[in-house]
Amino acid sequence: MLEGRLTVTPHPLLSLAVFEASFASPLGELPLDVEVLRLLDTPAREGPGGAPFVIDDVVRGAIRDVLRAGGFKPTGRNKPSSEYLGGAVERGPMPRINLPVDAANAVSRHGGLPISVVDADRLDGAAVIRNGDVGESYVFNASGQVIDVEGLVGLADAQGACANAVKDAQRTKTHAGTRRVWVLVWGSRVLTSPGQPTSVALATWMASLIAAAGGAVGTVESWPRT
Repeated sequence: MLEGRLTVTPHPLLSLAVFEASFASPLGELPLDVEVLRLLDTPAREGPGGAPFVIDDVVRGAIRDVLRAGGFKPTGRNKPSSEYLGGAVERGPMPRINLPVDAANAVSRHGGLPISVVDADRLDGAAVIRNGDVGESYVFNASGQVIDVEGLVGLADAQGACANAVKDAQRTKTHAGTRRVWVLVWGSRVLTSPGQPTSVALATWMASLIAAAGGAVGTVESWPRT
């Protein structure tokens, strides 16, 4: 359970699902999972029960509205990561990274919601879900590129913001030695119609993929609490 380790600041639109996963060996030593790779590369959308999720302008608009709520502008290079992944297969084979990140990319592509994967042991102190502070930014890749996260809801620790529905911070990304991760699925409270993706549904699907590949997964927890 993440009780006491994660605080979620109330948000008018966010529906968040989070779970922890751990691995017997470092991620760099784990084989790639056949089912995850299949989901990464198959062009037809699928869902955990066979029926694909509905991913349309309503879903995409709902996620953008979540990100806009604090004043962030989710357009251009700052669009939700799920929108990029939605067309990634058409642009060629998706890169293989490691089990949890590959699973997140696969589930996000098929499910239409952004997903963050962070190295839990790289988090500094207690974590909180909050909007980015005025002028707050962080490096999001090895090349040193920076994203301005002012007003963008995301995960933060004692060092500042580190993950969100657009781009995750380089300092908390997984690496070859990672043994424990947090997975965060960024959804919207307005997506409640049959077939629409929910944060809990996608987190549960991803947790099942990781468990089937040998990972140990914790309980999927969701906010707002019901």
